[in-house]
This record gives sequence, C-alpha cells and structure tokens, in this order.
Amino acid sequence: MFRFYLLRPSIWIALFFTFSPLVTLAAALNDIKAVPHLDSAGRDGYRDFLTFDKHRAFAIAPGGAWSWKGGEASAKSASANALQTCQNDSDITCIIYALDDKVVFDTQAWAKLWGPYLNRAEASSVRVGLNRGERFYNLTFKNATGKSISLSDLQGKLVLLHFWGSWCPPCRSEIPDMQKLYQSLGAASDVQLVLLQVQEDFDVSRQWARQQHLKLPLYDSGVKSKAMGSLTLADGRKIQDRDIAPAFPTTYVLDKHGVVVFSNIGPVARWPQYLPQLRDVAARSGK
Repeated sequence: MFRFYLLRPSIWIALFFTFSPLVTLAAALNDIKAVPHLDSAGRDGYRDFLTFDKHRAFAIAPGGAWSWKGGEASAKSASANALQTCQNDSDITCIIYALDDKVVFDTQAWAKLWGPYLNRAEASSVRVGLNRGERFYNLTFKNATGKSISLSDLQGKLVLLHFWGSWCPPCRSEIPDMQKLYQSLGAASDVQLVLLQVQEDFDVSRQWARQQHLKLPLYDSGVKSKAMGSLTLADGRKIQDRDIAPAFPTTYVLDKHGVVVFSNIGPVARWPQYLPQLRDVAARSGK
C-alpha cells in the first residue's frame, strides 16, 4: 500500500536534513544520554524505540519535544510519521535523531532551529506577548545595587529570563544546572541572564543563593510575597506574575530585539545542552 503525506514546509526541511550527506554521527545508537534535551519520559521513549524493528525513526526538537515510529514500510515513511507527530507537540522544527540502526543527527542544523530571527523592522511590528515570535513585555526590575532596569535596556543582547524562588523545590533543583550554563557561557558580552525571584523578598532568595555558593545574576522582581504577585512594566502598568509564569520555574529566551524564541514552563533538563541554540541566537539575531 502506498502512503501519501501532506507535510508542512518545516517538516520537508527536516526530511532534507535527515537524508542530506552533510549530517554527522553524534553518538552511538544505544547512548541514550547523548540524545539532547530529553527528560525522563523522553529517555524512556528512546529505549522503546531501540527495541522496535525496522523501519524506525526517532525525532526531536530543541526544548524536549520528541516522537518515534517503528515497524514502518520504509525509512522515509518512518521519518515522515515521527516528524509529523513530534511537530504536533512543538512550535519549533523537529529533526530526525536516529533512523533504523544509525544516528543521523545534524548538529549544525540543530543549533539553528530556534531561528530564523526577525530583523529590527519585523520585530518592531509584532504584537507584545509570551508566545514564540512575539515581543516580550517590557518588565522593569532592580539589580543587586537597587538600580532600576527595563528589558528594553537590554536590547542588543540575548536575554535568558528566568522566574524562580528559593521556596520552590523544582527551582532549587534546577538552579545548579543553570549555574553550569552560566559558567559555560563565560564572559559573553551579548548574553544576559536575568533571574527574577517571585513570591519572596529579594534578600531571602539572595541569601539562599549565597548559602548554596551560587554566583548567578540575580535581580529583584519587586514581588515580595505570595500576596503581592504583580510585576511592573516600564510604563508603570502591572501584570500578575502568574500571567507570565503559570508555574515556577518558568524561562523565556529573548533574541536581541526582545522577541521570544523559546519558552519553558517548569524546570529545564540539562541546561548546558542548550548552549548551541543560545550561541546561535547571540550570533545571528539582532540584525
């Protein structure tokens, strides 16, 4: 039986990467830890993929979306079906990580999947919001010395905006991994981490960070308790912290024009694995 698939352009692009001779072998097929951005459920899914017969394909997207198909009539149909299912769970293009008995992961394509990025004129005309491709709200906050800063002051830099609290167990478990990311980024002048505490006094979160021997760029959101949950915009208006961060932690990555290129509600697994995407945003956005 012949099968026909009507796929979106992004999926045809992903299929090109899959069968292009430019792809590079990233790791051994059975090395589950080498598959980037997978959480525990994704790693379990990859184990299931490894037990299935040909033809089989495992698809992933930056941020943790994944899918696999097995027992297909051909490698091409396995790839197409895995990509289609993965794409249903991701607004970022999925690509094939493994196909039949080989890793076909294209590391160069992977690093660029948060793009393409808007130019200055395009960025200025998009709506303000939280979704990918929208300009993030122009929040204002204070640095450790009490100086007021707005997100618009940071345009020209990649901004990793992170909402957290020392009272939040998932936040506490994630922060050490973010410290590793910060150290890996080094002194990159065009990358700015902004960690904003919520639902507790700034001094409380800063004291906890000192006790954990963390050296991260902490900023004061102005939200001092659960009863006071409003963040301030540069024009003086207020927005509730839960409207921006439905759960804690929540993270947004903003390009050099302040446009959202990635977001995640909840803790991110293995932050250092996001270095390729972050470096690509820093290098290619802001035109």
